[in-house]
Amino acid sequence: MQLGMDVRVAAAYKSNAQRIRVMSEAWARENLHCPCCPSNTIEQCRNNREAVDYTCNSCDSSFQLKSSRTDYGSRIVDGAFTAMMRAVAHGAAPNLLLLHYDSRRWEVRDLTLIPHFALTSSCIEKRTALGPSARRAGWVGCNILLCNIPPDVRIPWVEDGVAASPPEVRTKFRSVSSLANVTPAERGWTLDTLKVVRTIGRQEFTLADVYGHVGELQALHPSNRHVRDKIRQQLQILRDLGFLQFLGHGIYRTLK
Repeated sequence: MQLGMDVRVAAAYKSNAQRIRVMSEAWARENLHCPCCPSNTIEQCRNNREAVDYTCNSCDSSFQLKSSRTDYGSRIVDGAFTAMMRAVAHGAAPNLLLLHYDSRRWEVRDLTLIPHFALTSSCIEKRTALGPSARRAGWVGCNILLCNIPPDVRIPWVEDGVAASPPEVRTKFRSVSSLANVTPAERGWTLDTLKVVRTIGRQEFTLADVYGHVGELQALHPSNRHVRDKIRQQLQILRDLGFLQFLGHGIYRTLK
């Protein structure tokens, strides 16, 4: 993988935003493989598919690329709120590629893959509608709350200027792909519970430790009035998916 971006492909553009868009898209097209299957290429979309920049011709996986010269914080701006929520509800959101580049050397410093099944309603934030004077008055966008996505499903592809090999990326993707077997309606609870487990910060933890986050989970799922029951159910699901081991007497151990 070459980490340098070709500045020549953006020679015809004056806007910095346009230049980095063209350069980062060209870099991804030339350097990335499909993390979901053995295909060594992904193809750039040319048919204006909503929120999709690349697809894999072998497994039909889709990808959306975001590029920034600064580190990503707790949220990133995305497209239309209604369209994103619909995609999440139907399990049709694209895999997300978060690219961080060095604007002095025009090199990729970091690239993180967030699998499509990691995007749930809990990490989609509705933005304020555009005002009446805006060109698209009334349009409602959304933010993706990276802070609500567990670290387990943030797969490092390039880290501090060092690229992982294709087998490494695919192995990491497969290690969390069991989450795709959980229905979209249930997966939000599963990932929110996993995030709470990681927040505890210990390999071994108790059911009482998770109960300490009841208020946080209630805020994410306000229509559920049986949060403690749901927590116990989700811990069992995470155990069955291979993320946790149940040691008995309300004690668990993280495995991944």
